[in-house]
Amino acid sequence: MTTGEYAYLSLCRHVLENGYEKSDRTQTGTKSVFGHQVRYDLQEGFPLLTTKKVPFRLIVSELLWFIKGDTNIRYLLEHNNNIWNEWAFKKWVESDAYSGPDMHDFGNRSLLDPEFKAQYDAQMAIFKENILSDDAFSERFGDLGAVYGKQWREWETSRGDVIDQLKDVIESIRNNPDSRRHIVSAWNPEDIPSMALPPCHTLFQFYVADGKLSCQLYQRSADIFLGVPFNIASYALLTHLIARECDLEVGEFIHTMGDAHIYLNHTEQIQTQLERTPRAWPILKINTDRSMFDLEVKDLILEGYDPHPGIKAPIAV
Repeated sequence: MTTGEYAYLSLCRHVLENGYEKSDRTQTGTKSVFGHQVRYDLQEGFPLLTTKKVPFRLIVSELLWFIKGDTNIRYLLEHNNNIWNEWAFKKWVESDAYSGPDMHDFGNRSLLDPEFKAQYDAQMAIFKENILSDDAFSERFGDLGAVYGKQWREWETSRGDVIDQLKDVIESIRNNPDSRRHIVSAWNPEDIPSMALPPCHTLFQFYVADGKLSCQLYQRSADIFLGVPFNIASYALLTHLIARECDLEVGEFIHTMGDAHIYLNHTEQIQTQLERTPRAWPILKINTDRSMFDLEVKDLILEGYDPHPGIKAPIAV
């Protein structure tokens, strides 16, 4: 079995060589395979890719945003995290409140066009400033609907009850570690229409053995170049945090993917990454005794992260 970062690179090669060319919602086009699993031993280090630089601070602030149950991008922008901007921005530029230059279908228009990119950057700067400074604007356009944090922390039932799945799964792990029901689901069919983006990482399950906590994620849609490196690190971090809450060591992160794909406009970037040799994984340090529900971004640090340079690629919205 291929292990560590080589397992991720093996997935990249497999999809490039064996994937089917498919159309997709964004009209970008992909190479895709259906059904793939990669295992990461968290005892080997923290699985943040080294064949390209992956911004750990963004992963931390996004995960803490999920854990807080927040669904508004204001918290992310306060931590200089722009990874969810495009979905909220899209809601604004398609609304009757928007009066700037045409940004229709901006996700499929080339930011390589200097004139369009200048307009886009100017409008995005206005949007971000309004999210941060205007409560009414933030409430209307910054909220992404019932996305991950809402489902993890405030799943609403048909009886009007609210389920805190994250706290419930921690109690389940503590009190009945051998249970096969340590599950959190983000896929709530009733709420899908109200979400800016239906959850790609849909369900995760924990497993306790030999004093170690392992996590398996089922991800229905896996953007291998941009999204998957974040997903690996985010769920590895979540596993560390929940293991710590439950006085356990970490075991494995098992990443099971449905539609695993490489966008056609990421092919060159993937090939560049495949030419690089992986380096040793960093070590995660948590510099506080506080609960995971009270953590701040500054509490989580990496030691020994020495990646190759980052590789830029467009996001498909």
